[in-house]
Amino acid sequence: MDLILSLLQQLSVYLVIAYLLSKTPIFMPLLTLSGGWSQRLLCYGIFSIFCILGTYLGLQVQGAIANTRAIGAVMGGLIGGPMVGFFVGLTGGLHRYFMGGFTDLACMISTTTEGLFAGLLHAYMIKRGQPEQLFRPKVVFMVMVFAEALQMMIILLVAQPFDQAFVLVSAIALPMTITNALGGALFMSIIEDRKVIYENYSTAFSNKALKIAQRSVGILDQGFNNQSTSIIAQIVYEETGVGAVSITDCNEILAFVGIGADHHLPGTPISSSYTREAIDEAKIIYANGYDITYRCSLDHNCRLGSVLVIPVLDGNEQVIGTIKLYEPKQKLFSTINLSLGEGIAKLISNQVLSGRYQVQQNLLIQAELKLLRAQINPHFLFNTLNTINAVIKRDPDKARALIGHLSQFFRRNLRQQSDTIPLEEELEHINDYLKIELARFGDRLTVNINIDPALLSFKLPPFSLQPLIENAIKHGTSSLLACGNITLSSIIHPDHIKLVVTDNAGNYRGANKATGLGLKIVDKRLKNRFGQQYGLLMSCEPQQWTNAIISMPLPSTIQNNKSK
Repeated sequence: MDLILSLLQQLSVYLVIAYLLSKTPIFMPLLTLSGGWSQRLLCYGIFSIFCILGTYLGLQVQGAIANTRAIGAVMGGLIGGPMVGFFVGLTGGLHRYFMGGFTDLACMISTTTEGLFAGLLHAYMIKRGQPEQLFRPKVVFMVMVFAEALQMMIILLVAQPFDQAFVLVSAIALPMTITNALGGALFMSIIEDRKVIYENYSTAFSNKALKIAQRSVGILDQGFNNQSTSIIAQIVYEETGVGAVSITDCNEILAFVGIGADHHLPGTPISSSYTREAIDEAKIIYANGYDITYRCSLDHNCRLGSVLVIPVLDGNEQVIGTIKLYEPKQKLFSTINLSLGEGIAKLISNQVLSGRYQVQQNLLIQAELKLLRAQINPHFLFNTLNTINAVIKRDPDKARALIGHLSQFFRRNLRQQSDTIPLEEELEHINDYLKIELARFGDRLTVNINIDPALLSFKLPPFSLQPLIENAIKHGTSSLLACGNITLSSIIHPDHIKLVVTDNAGNYRGANKATGLGLKIVDKRLKNRFGQQYGLLMSCEPQQWTNAIISMPLPSTIQNNKSK
């Protein structure tokens, strides 16, 4: 009983050291099972120290040392795996061997064996998909009981003389088994508690970051201005619970929410030296109010006592402003909010960059639409006016109808400013175009449109089909002496649809200056809208046919209707 109490006293010192170490960053790799070599080396170093420490804290008993060395070896194996467990046990065993005594060899062998056994258990649990079991104190307790039984057996088999070894084992077996099993369970409990705290911290951090990200999506698309930043500041203020939130550009306050809102007014020029330093040097400034003093530059009676200033960067890593988190006097920043501040600044930076990108994309879309119209309008208008001039004398009613179609065609051109339109509207636009072309070519051109009615509500970029029809006429059927035939059809596959424009000329020879630009724009806009696996594909059988096929994903609504 006296030996148990003495070992428990030594164990208390051992566990206090482990607890203090758990509060440092060096303990973090122990919260997960063996990963890369850097983590394994750290596990080896930490548990080797505990293995050696267990020997130094041991008690002399009948020419041997009753100790807690096995805890380090077993813990190293359970967390680090077979290799780490083996080398931790070997290191602790060699240290014990060089201390001498009639059990030196037996202790070296047993400590190495205990570490290897725990490592093999680690590998077994990983293979079974039960790694969480290794972090359970009761599992460690049972492993330590078995490990101590193994150690006593090795001492009886290896230590000489046997009679002395037997007396020793009789004296230390029960005290060491109880102490080491309890110590191993408590050691793992320290790791488990630290693991739970870390996971709770990570969960809280992730939840706050996710909520801020979800609530702020698209707000900065219209620019980094007073209106958008006011909404962002309110969101950050509500989700973080800090004393106040401010967002500035490089010259003035754009938004402020929280304590001090009565004097930190939007439009006020930046006067804080910390904000200027964060902007000028593009670095994070944390004035905690203690070792780095903080005092409001606008009002000496301000209740704010600390500030975290994080620069907001654009795509070129240039500072465009700051986000500032404040806490009142006598209140420290939480660790979560300190870490979250930098993430919020990156989120705002990405939002600003996304907004600018969206603006550029919209400008590009409008430029592409204008380019397609510019390709259509001049020669089409010239040909149409010639056709109307030829028809007007012999058939005035038909000429008036053509003028109506021409007017409707250009009216639709001007109206189509959005990213997508229904296929039905695109077909109406094509119909106005074809009425004019059919009047121009007469019996030399026939057009058949066979589109599945289920696709009429499907949305696609405007001018996706009209340039293909125009290309089939202008560079295809118009060159034929016989009748030209153009077909527009649809094919519905399980996961995508195809719209096919076919002519019977077979004149396509690859993209050139005359046809290439319009076709490339159509293909590019489809890929940008739906993905790189979709777009325009041209194929041709010379003097027989040319196919222009655009592929797009099949909407779930159409999939469901077809399945019924």
